[in-house]
Amino acid sequence: MKNYLKYIIIAIIILSGYSGFSQQDPQFTQYMYNTMGVNPAYTGSRGHLSILGMYRSQWVGVNGSPETQVLAIDTPVGNNVGLGLVIVNDKLGPANETFLDGNFSYTLRLNRENRKLSFGLKAGGRLFNVDFTKGSYENPDTAFQTNINNKFLPTIGAGVYYHTGKSYLGLAVPNFFAEEHYDSEELQIATERLHYFIIGGTVFDITPDVKLKPAFFFKWVPGAPVIADVSANAMIKEKFTLGLAYRWDDSFSVLLGLQISPNLSLGYAYDFTTTDLKNYNYGTHEVFLRYEFKSLQRKLKSPRFY
Repeated sequence: MKNYLKYIIIAIIILSGYSGFSQQDPQFTQYMYNTMGVNPAYTGSRGHLSILGMYRSQWVGVNGSPETQVLAIDTPVGNNVGLGLVIVNDKLGPANETFLDGNFSYTLRLNRENRKLSFGLKAGGRLFNVDFTKGSYENPDTAFQTNINNKFLPTIGAGVYYHTGKSYLGLAVPNFFAEEHYDSEELQIATERLHYFIIGGTVFDITPDVKLKPAFFFKWVPGAPVIADVSANAMIKEKFTLGLAYRWDDSFSVLLGLQISPNLSLGYAYDFTTTDLKNYNYGTHEVFLRYEFKSLQRKLKSPRFY
């Protein structure tokens, strides 16, 4: 116990020693199915080649509201290494961003109880575009800002991920570089501070046919309030998944999942906005489809719950 806690503490100190800024990353209700996008140390941990496609349409009915598509591919290489690729296309008002990141992980096997500690790195960049001729603005000066066309911004991030057969805990910094993004409230280009992502969860066997997984996702920026996502998902007969989630001071969510086949799974989430914006939109829809190439050697006895 003391040995792997030492590794976690060292990793947290290393990550916390950096300073800088990060881009405004897209948010997802079903982040637990796109964990590699949150923490690169998760890469390859499922034990086989996995391909995930995700689509999110936020605040339906509001012009220029966020819309995001994700393609994530990862696989183990040997016993300790994981490799992955994440492509994200994100739209918000006049801004469009395309992210492309390669992921690498290395896993230490701590003992015979399936306890593992993974370290991850990601590197890549994004193309940042803003067309200020789109939309209308309360401040006339905003419309005359210089457009941004395919501006390349580099990405380097890191994470640490402790996991067993029943639980997990991870810390990640998505980007150490200064990043620009479009601020939809100020209607201008802004720069974000360094972000810290903390995730965790555990699985309980309620009955032989029902598993329950409470989980959390904290996003912390020094000098700003913590953003917290908490959820509880139940897997029934290793086939159906039902869940509820709450994002602090933002929304409630309902999550549904179906294991269509041993290789193919489908998920859907609907967010109910709790802010004043609830009077102007019809909620948020999010859907994902994941296919896993489970070989005879790596085939799991039952669907992974995280």
